[in-house]
Amino acid sequence: MFMGLDIGTSSVKAILIDDDQAVLASATAGLSVNRPHPGWSEQDPQSWWRAVETVMDQIAASHPDKMAAVRGIGLSGHMHGATLLGADDMPLRPCILWNDGRSAAQCADLEEREPKFLSLGGNRVMPGFTAPKLQWVRENEPGIFEKTVKVLLPKDYVRLKLTGEHVGDMSDSAGTLWMDVAARDWSDDLLSATGLSRTHMPRLVEGLAPSGQVRPELCTRWGMTGRPVVAGGGGDNAASACGIGAVEPGSAFVSLGTSGVLFVTNDRFSPNVDNAVHAFCHAVPATWHQMGVILSATDSLNWLARTLNKSPSELTGALGAVGRPSDVVFLPYLAGERTPHNDVAIRAGFAGISHETLPEDLTHAVLDGVAFALKDCLVALEVAGTKVERLMAVGGGSRSQTWLEIIAAVLGVPVDVPADGDFGAALGAARLGQAAALGTADGLFAKPPLSGTIEPKAALTQSYAGAYQRWRPLYSAFKTAGF
Repeated sequence: MFMGLDIGTSSVKAILIDDDQAVLASATAGLSVNRPHPGWSEQDPQSWWRAVETVMDQIAASHPDKMAAVRGIGLSGHMHGATLLGADDMPLRPCILWNDGRSAAQCADLEEREPKFLSLGGNRVMPGFTAPKLQWVRENEPGIFEKTVKVLLPKDYVRLKLTGEHVGDMSDSAGTLWMDVAARDWSDDLLSATGLSRTHMPRLVEGLAPSGQVRPELCTRWGMTGRPVVAGGGGDNAASACGIGAVEPGSAFVSLGTSGVLFVTNDRFSPNVDNAVHAFCHAVPATWHQMGVILSATDSLNWLARTLNKSPSELTGALGAVGRPSDVVFLPYLAGERTPHNDVAIRAGFAGISHETLPEDLTHAVLDGVAFALKDCLVALEVAGTKVERLMAVGGGSRSQTWLEIIAAVLGVPVDVPADGDFGAALGAARLGQAAALGTADGLFAKPPLSGTIEPKAALTQSYAGAYQRWRPLYSAFKTAGF
């Protein structure tokens, strides 16, 4: 038996799989995000651990015999979060999350002072990444900075609680901007630029390598007869890639979670900083990946649902089949944007609203707007020389057939739908845990069974191509107007 733990922004998911990777049990515990100031986004690290305890307790209670036989656990987590620990391993402040925008000034300063962020780090210095967050703390909370002994990413804080070890994996750690991504190691120069050194960093392992064992008292609590090994794991998108078998060069997926991602696996480090494409290590050895990232995918639909006092499924269910682009348009920049704009200040908006506009028109516009933003990511990847021929869909938004039909039409590629798309990252984590326990990855990263494939419809693709060209200038118009 093997387990996967996915530390998401809105929830912690746990799954239990058998030797054949059949999902035997799952549990979810919700999380909340604090926004104490406009553009800020934080979470209490202790809330991740409380959620992990909740889901593990639930599975231990419902499947005690199978929990007793667990041999390996893998971890996945939302990337870039700055979790600052003191000498006692306790958090010194709330974690600054991936969608926090407070460090824009620090980003510009770091890029100017240390050009190796763009070469060794392979990415533009954006407020979402960990390095500028630490520079912000250094400048604005010097007392906290001086007390900081370790900086961990969210899933690695959970690892610390599970095993007592300070360890990070290659894929998640590449998103800090402190790594020489090609060399798969920390960079002393990049750390020094933010006043840190290797002593502040966790030990690095590959995603399928052992990182420690579950602490004995936790094994007793959950009825585990042995001490399961905990794998290095991966950042959420790299773990999702492992969950859907996107580990070979050229394989790709689209993730519709809180954020939206176009992910392509590469056989080499392939940065493209001019178009704000992310280039990171993969969770499997000697492999890298590129990502185009938008900050508000299902977050956009969730925002509309809260505003209209409906559930997201009610909104998409009322929309029905889509035969043409929406007359109303939406820019999904609720928290700024990454690819291709690298603009933390830009904000979302509708255009084309009239007296006749209905809630379903707004829903349609939101789905279209997210799809258009993903098209921006596809264009950025194509400029980098990367060709995407088909995608697999993962994340909560992939449950919407209508949304996937729009995305297939906008991107012009077939979209494969896994039978269990919502467990992509958790399943990938479990597979990494299985590899760590068995000492081999042979045959463990197969593609999952599909519930179907959505082919782009020629007429819809043609009409969306024109709609995308009308949508593209709106970013510049909103920027010029100061939004």
